[in-house]
Amino acid sequence: MTGHRMNVIHVDGQRVEVPAGASVAAAIAQVTILFRRSVTGEARAPLCGMGVCFECRVTIDGVAHVRSCMTPVLHGMQVQTDAGAAP
Repeated sequence: MTGHRMNVIHVDGQRVEVPAGASVAAAIAQVTILFRRSVTGEARAPLCGMGVCFECRVTIDGVAHVRSCMTPVLHGMQVQTDAGAAP
């Protein structure tokens, strides 16, 4: 992407490079399609893409339950999903 500033973040410890202005959800989607597990253990992923469904919640820089579809990527972010966590 020539001419576009890129940001580097880490998703579950994996380095991800995305264009400035991209959402955290877009960055996560480069690593996994599952973002979290429901209280009953079901895998969850973004549904609405506009912050209404809350299915895309992740932990960003230690802050839990952040809607990744509504959060723009900032260089250096540390993002944790719980998609791989056991129910």
